[in-house]
Amino acid sequence: MPTVAELYRNYGILADATEQVGQHKDAYQVILDGVKGGTKEKRLAAQFIPKFFEHFPELADSAINAQLDLCEDEDVSIRRQAIKELPQFATGENLPRVADILTQLLQTDDSAEFSLVNNALLSIFKMDAKGTLGGLFSQILQGEDIVRERAIKFLSTKLKTLADEVLTKEVEELILTESKKVLEDVTGEEFVLFMKILSGLKSLQTVSGRQQLVELVAEQADLEQTFNPADPDCVDRLLQCTRQAVPLFSKNVHSTRFVTYFCEHVLPNLSSLTTPVEGLDIQLEEYMPLPPEEAENGENAGNEEPKLQFSYVECLLYSFHQLGRKLPDFLTAKLNAEKLKDFKIRLQYFARGLQVYIRQLRLALQGKTGEALKTEENKIKVVALKITNNINVLIKDLFHIPPSYKSTVTLSWKPVQKAEMGQKRTNEDTASGSPPKKAAAGPKRDARQIYNPPSGKYSSNLGNFNYEQRGGFRGSRGGRGWGGRGNRSRGRLY
Repeated sequence: MPTVAELYRNYGILADATEQVGQHKDAYQVILDGVKGGTKEKRLAAQFIPKFFEHFPELADSAINAQLDLCEDEDVSIRRQAIKELPQFATGENLPRVADILTQLLQTDDSAEFSLVNNALLSIFKMDAKGTLGGLFSQILQGEDIVRERAIKFLSTKLKTLADEVLTKEVEELILTESKKVLEDVTGEEFVLFMKILSGLKSLQTVSGRQQLVELVAEQADLEQTFNPADPDCVDRLLQCTRQAVPLFSKNVHSTRFVTYFCEHVLPNLSSLTTPVEGLDIQLEEYMPLPPEEAENGENAGNEEPKLQFSYVECLLYSFHQLGRKLPDFLTAKLNAEKLKDFKIRLQYFARGLQVYIRQLRLALQGKTGEALKTEENKIKVVALKITNNINVLIKDLFHIPPSYKSTVTLSWKPVQKAEMGQKRTNEDTASGSPPKKAAAGPKRDARQIYNPPSGKYSSNLGNFNYEQRGGFRGSRGGRGWGGRGNRSRGRLY
């Protein structure tokens, strides 16, 4: 095996040869043999091998394999140097292989190595996006679980940082095609990440693009299958898929399949629904509790009063209100007399707490205008006030005898739409019973704003209004859907 001095001498031969460097195959072979030496020899080899790689195509496989040996060396400094130089091998038909190798290297637990691998992948992405995607998706489809997981996260976080000239229409079409293959067998968490990847592609921002995404979500949701309310995975899958689909719906991208499925399969089984996530329930009564029982001394028998989660109640109560319009006799039917009594007790108790929070929010925002309302704390309070006002309007409707379903509200999570000339808009004043105001003239909106439904809660602590991200699916399902992917043992880089 060559010494440090021999490596430097042969490096000098190659460096001085300029245009005739390809004629010194023996000198390059000495450098390749440096991977068999000690620490110093390996470090030099890690730098010298890629420098002259392109001049010896007949030794390409030997050179790449030698560099891979260094990428797996026990010495972390040698590994880092070898990984840093890997993009220099990404030329022509070698690029997909280098991308495949770098993707495998994402499994490293060394933070510095991991950062080098990410940077190397990004650099070859800019050279040839299609070739790099080939390597990434190869490992996502066939690699071991940790490599698959990190490759998917790489795509979900790094694609949005790439310039338009890199993410061309053809590249985005390749991402969609390969993603469909992966979606044939994914876990819930993987599905959410792929929806994040796909929804970020410019080519899928059109009506037809959003329709494609809705169809992908509908397929994952198994809307053709019978709903099993007792299966946590089945319930979780439907909830997660619905969350992914909702922001995609618009005037031209319809939610009919989802609404029909919920009406025919979910609502009739709501009472037997099994929640897959601890503490999560989509039944309205769970968020509108009964008043705490009083002890003999008149104090609350319970340790503490239940926390009121207003953002959930706004969503659920609005849904109930909308459904009530379709079946106005539901609460007034003789068979439901006890349900109506229980429901009104819950409404009354919730309304008392609601009025307290509305007063506190109005007091906190009183006199604040302009820049003062733009602080993060005040923006949260403004949203909280909108939520509580909406709930108040809906509760007033339901307190009527018989319950009424006539009021309209602008939901807190929906964007404010600028009305066109001559049109009236429904706003919070309308919800409160005031006559609607004519909207000022404004430009037409060329682009529809996609809204996100609320996913958090507003508690009794006015300064702590958090939108929480729900976790992914738990458990797995064999076959097409949610998991069932076997563990793979780690093998050598190739």
